[in-house]
Amino acid sequence: MPQAAFRQLIASLTDQIAGRALDAQLDAWLNAVHGPGSPTYDGLKAACQQGVAEGWLCNREGGGIRYGRIFKPAEDLHGFSVDVVDMADVAGPHHTHPLGEVDLIMPIAGNATFDGRPAGWLVCPPGSAHPPTVAGGRALVLYLLPEGRIDFTK
Repeated sequence: MPQAAFRQLIASLTDQIAGRALDAQLDAWLNAVHGPGSPTYDGLKAACQQGVAEGWLCNREGGGIRYGRIFKPAEDLHGFSVDVVDMADVAGPHHTHPLGEVDLIMPIAGNATFDGRPAGWLVCPPGSAHPPTVAGGRALVLYLLPEGRIDFTK
């Protein structure tokens, strides 16, 4: 899949969440409408797996995590940046989400969870923080960050 087609998939989704509060209601809505088994989830997972295989996603590595920001915040993405990480049984660096974060959890091997959540969406509200953790296998996680904002803890 070309990056332009992947970007269009993301833009279709961000069009639906633009302007909404990043909260438990959005989390529930994303999982109900775009959760595992939905065309959105299946399309994004397949695109991410293909992007990793082709080398344009997760093309950096550090601390046992493959990662990469594929798109900076942009108007067509409704102000969200797009990052994808490839993690297996590891905790990443602690960070804060000043404006929140929307995560798509895509297990690849085992019964991988991300911060204790299985396949699907996780919405982190503004001001939340965590060491992102994949346990029980390997997962790809797609991050949508409003304005690309993320503050790593020193």
